[in-house]
Amino acid sequence: MVGWSPKKLEDRKKTSFHRCQTLGYRNGYAVIQRPTFGIGGDRLQVNQLSQAELEELANKAPILTYGQPRQAPRTDFVPAHVAFDKKVLKFDAYFREDVPISTEEHYRIRQVNIYYYLEDDSMSIIEPIVENSGMPQGKLIKRQRLAKNDVGDHYHWKDLNRGINITIYGRTFRIVDCDRFTQVFLESQGIELNPPEKMVLDPYTELRKQPVRKYVTPSDFDQLKQFLTYDKQVLRFYAIWDDTDSMFGECRTYIIHYYLMDDTVEIREVHVRNDGRDPFPLLMNRQHMPKVLAENAKNFPQCVLEISDQEVLEWYTAKDFIVGKPLTILGRTFFIYDCDPFTRQYYKEKFGISDLPRIDVSKQEPPPVKQELPPYNGYGLVEDSAQNCFALIPKAPKKDVIKMLINDNKVLRYLAALESPIPEDKDRRFIFSYFLATDMISIFEPPVRNSGIIGGKYLGRTKVVKPLSTADNPVYYGPDDFFIGAVIDVFGHRFTILDIDEYVVKYMESNAAQYSPEALSSIQNHFRKQGAPGPELENKQAKEDASVQELEALIETIQKQLKDHSCKDNIRETFQVYDKEATGYVDKETFFKVCESLHVPVDDSLTKELIRMCSHDEGKISYYNFVRAFSN
Repeated sequence: MVGWSPKKLEDRKKTSFHRCQTLGYRNGYAVIQRPTFGIGGDRLQVNQLSQAELEELANKAPILTYGQPRQAPRTDFVPAHVAFDKKVLKFDAYFREDVPISTEEHYRIRQVNIYYYLEDDSMSIIEPIVENSGMPQGKLIKRQRLAKNDVGDHYHWKDLNRGINITIYGRTFRIVDCDRFTQVFLESQGIELNPPEKMVLDPYTELRKQPVRKYVTPSDFDQLKQFLTYDKQVLRFYAIWDDTDSMFGECRTYIIHYYLMDDTVEIREVHVRNDGRDPFPLLMNRQHMPKVLAENAKNFPQCVLEISDQEVLEWYTAKDFIVGKPLTILGRTFFIYDCDPFTRQYYKEKFGISDLPRIDVSKQEPPPVKQELPPYNGYGLVEDSAQNCFALIPKAPKKDVIKMLINDNKVLRYLAALESPIPEDKDRRFIFSYFLATDMISIFEPPVRNSGIIGGKYLGRTKVVKPLSTADNPVYYGPDDFFIGAVIDVFGHRFTILDIDEYVVKYMESNAAQYSPEALSSIQNHFRKQGAPGPELENKQAKEDASVQELEALIETIQKQLKDHSCKDNIRETFQVYDKEATGYVDKETFFKVCESLHVPVDDSLTKELIRMCSHDEGKISYYNFVRAFSN
């Protein structure tokens, strides 16, 4: 075939005859590219024109042919922070962190996201937060321009690609992939991306995801099953330790806890307020408690070494703790007297013991010891001496204040003679002064010239005990023991009453019921012997008895007549308000004022007669008997 060549044969097989692209954009600017391929895809040589054509093109002036070219209008300038606003490149990466203090993992893989901000060429690294990871996660490196080397250059988006390592602050990050936007952007800028890599997983995290291996316990007793079944189940017993037999011992209360999950025992102390002990919570820490030790373990140093199954033949179990039985733990005997409701239910279901009664261990207080006073030594009063036995700092015995106020400055005086076998004492006379306020007696001897006896105070003011009374229950002399002819024994000295003064006579007339008939007759006989008109004490006594009977009859009549009167409940309290000194008397003005306020029928004839019988010579009225008429 004439003119055949392989090149012409290839030209006949071509189907694409388009021209090569010579216009493009780079970094936002329009550029002209020299064509490298011709029509049909044939590669062009570097210089396709001849030297003459090149010179012609060089000397050719288009201006002469086409005139002055018109310049294209300038495009508006767009800054980078506007053009690349909110445009961020995202890369998936990881870094390896060593774990030197763990036996289960030697290193861990931490996955991060690297963000590159196109507007200012800054970068940030964020680690996704994993719940309960135990590590500080989140933003590892905040947004900033990151240094690439020691010269001062910073990382640019041209330096980032898939499948490369970048070092930031001494930590090497491996970039494995990027998102779709990042891939399109880098390819548009003429960067050839490496193929993506698979993200490396953390080996320890993958190990945790594997199912837990199951182990088979070779023994018949499964401790794990006991732990899971009886976890947080504790038997509580209340016990006492009685150490009263030893010196300074006492009975103390404890709480014994038996943990069902591992058969351990704990003993806690029970403290009360102001018990004088340090608040230590535990007497014995939680531990396994041996019940029977082996023969070779008697000399085992338990205080410094922990005992094991080789030294113990039997341990304490739940069946050894029974309410009502003693229990010896480490040489100390405890008596269990009660338990809580959960323990009772457990013993009922486990051992069939349904009756665990509470035992009363409270000790009865011994009866108070009767205080015995020492025998009276004769000094001072018995009441004053007894106060030294009642308190460390003795106090004065209580006095009858009302009696002291009523009988203040009331003194009964008597003339007495001393009974003595000595002739010089027969003519001695003594004045007895009896003080009604305190029941004390003082004796004074009037001085007699040329008698050879110094007069003056014979006995100071004191209480005098009767000769037949005992020291435990002393009986003192009273005003009814003093009358003419009476013998007074004053500490072994006998005195005979010879005469009385006028005030004593008046006192006996006003208080005749207090004296015996013998005392009244002695006064009357004394005045008869003197030839003076003596007081008719016996007639006065008879009159007073008759008036008392008449008063009682009148009160009984008024009670029957005015039994439903409304003032009977508070009439006594009203009179006591006005009687501030508690003498039993009020003046007539106050008396009628109270009766009027309580609507007491004072105009009744029986009430008038009762008021008359209760009236006193001093213009006062005794409201005691008057109140009786208005009360049941």
